Amino acid sequence: MNRQLFFQEINRSLFNRKLNDRQREGILHKLAAFAKFEVTVDSWCAYMLATSYHETAHTMQPIEEWGKGMGKSYGKKIKQSGQPYTWPDKIYYGRGDVQLTWYENYERMGDLMGLPLLEQPELALDPEISAQILVEGMILGKSNRGDFTGYSLENFFNPQRDDPFGARRIINGLDSAHTIAGYHYKFLEAIRKAS
Repeated sequence: MNRQLFFQEINRSLFNRKLNDRQREGILHKLAAFAKFEVTVDSWCAYMLATSYHETAHTMQPIEEWGKGMGKSYGKKIKQSGQPYTWPDKIYYGRGDVQLTWYENYERMGDLMGLPLLEQPELALDPEISAQILVEGMILGKSNRGDFTGYSLENFFNPQRDDPFGARRIINGLDSAHTIAGYHYKFLEAIRKAS
């Protein structure tokens, strides 16, 4: 990929010609994670970048959820099953490029990546770790399943299907699905122009 051309394209189409060094750095972490996981499908890369763009409020850097889960079930010491927990003494609100939530998701991603995410959920804010969570969670990867919701990029982008609208189910139902599909197409166009 011609990175200079790629950044030039997204600067124009997505960042209103104001792409800054922190955003560029965040994108480079994602590109490094794609290489580490050997993700070469343009539509997958574009959709992951679009997801990060949306979930990080366009910063392309891992962030904490605004409100830190206030008013949400995962903002309390309750597992997805409804069972309360007392250890670790942490709240599993959204963090990172994908806004990783829930005790079980931190536990699963920590196990898959060999990291103590359950004990140290703030690790999901490290740009390198966050980018790897993004990729592992959205592809079949090590677990051979979509680690966030059971869906993966393979379900929505394959020889029979090209569905950036439906791909939102990988993260969060169909919340903002049209908006993120629009971002996807802009990232995809930039990737293809730069290839």
